[in-house]
Amino acid sequence: MGQLLRVQNFNVSSDGFGAGEGQSLERPFGHADPGEMFSWAGATASWPMRSEPGGSRGLDDYLTRDYPRNIGAEIMGRNKFGPQRGPWQDHEWRGWWGEEPPFHTPVFVLTHHPRPSFTLGDTTFHFVDAEPVEVLAMAREAAGDKDVRLGGGATTVREFLDADLVDTLHVAVSPVKLGSGARLWESSDELLDRFYRDVVPSPSGKVTHHLFWRR
Repeated sequence: MGQLLRVQNFNVSSDGFGAGEGQSLERPFGHADPGEMFSWAGATASWPMRSEPGGSRGLDDYLTRDYPRNIGAEIMGRNKFGPQRGPWQDHEWRGWWGEEPPFHTPVFVLTHHPRPSFTLGDTTFHFVDAEPVEVLAMAREAAGDKDVRLGGGATTVREFLDADLVDTLHVAVSPVKLGSGARLWESSDELLDRFYRDVVPSPSGKVTHHLFWRR
């Protein structure tokens, strides 16, 4: 199939929101509680930030472990990189992740306000003002023979879905309702004209996994 554009371990509420209102430096997901949205992954044995032994196995663990497999580049929206809007006021602030971001690949950040690229650890961030198809071409070139991950947020994933560029999609649907925020969908049925879908309850009971692949 060649290089795939993959959405992996993307979390939404039961009403389809990937983040709530009022995102800020202190609250990256706005009024959404990340503990409720992401606890299924944090409880697995393969969670990369696990400091204690143990953790669950099974499907949740497999999906967590699969996250970095064969990924050569990432695309994300500006809102995933940080809470700032408009022209960059502070070039010293370089993302949520500290000196060792978890991506370990080139990352292409969509923004109407490009800034110079920089490298932290083995992750290089590039800031581009371009259409989804153009950004995907850049990311594929940077990824070599590996796949490209579309990291989010919800608005960015939706833009690439609407441009018919996404090949596979894994969305973990949490039972919580947010009511407002950045919305991925009103119903996952919206994608069935282009994708096959399997819906698999998590063994943890914390989420339901929606797995899509192109028809």
